[in-house]
Amino acid sequence: MDVGRGGQSLARVAVTVRAGAAPLWWAGLVAAAAGAFVPGLTGRRIGLLAGAALFIVTAVVVALARGKRYAELARSASRAGRGDFLQDRAVTVRGWRRGRRWWLLGAFVVAVASSFALPGTGGLLLAGAGAGLWLKAVRIGQRERREDVLYWVRTDWTGRGGLVGKRVKAHRTTGPEAGDAAPGGARRRRR
Repeated sequence: MDVGRGGQSLARVAVTVRAGAAPLWWAGLVAAAAGAFVPGLTGRRIGLLAGAALFIVTAVVVALARGKRYAELARSASRAGRGDFLQDRAVTVRGWRRGRRWWLLGAFVVAVASSFALPGTGGLLLAGAGAGLWLKAVRIGQRERREDVLYWVRTDWTGRGGLVGKRVKAHRTTGPEAGDAAPGGARRRRR
């Protein structure tokens, strides 16, 4: 989406990463809690222990996934132009969640259904993915604080490949006070 005079619509990288954390986390916890009431084929104890292990593994894998590509794009980042339009945090989060709502619903249904085999495991897997996304956003926020910039990405590049896909040539940067989100994608505290 081009915005007048060659400007681009830009979304915060950390906000976009963080947008998936809460829905995955809460859907996972609800699915795990529902699964804890189902005896399943393996029994609750085995299911929940397997789920706890999957939670940890998934959180680590998601947090570290494509870390080199994120670092590469951050190193080659260019300054955002005057005509670039910085998307609000709420708009970015709403757009990400609306675009993936059926995928999130499907993942929740599969997580609850998997409890008939391994109680709670699918839900804890989803919650682990949410925790991993939150950790990734925190790592991006640490880089933003360290380098005293905020990272942005053109919204028209983030289709299939996401924030670090082949279409994304580089991230853009602004000063740390731009936009309405703090480093790491959290809401900026009002003073």
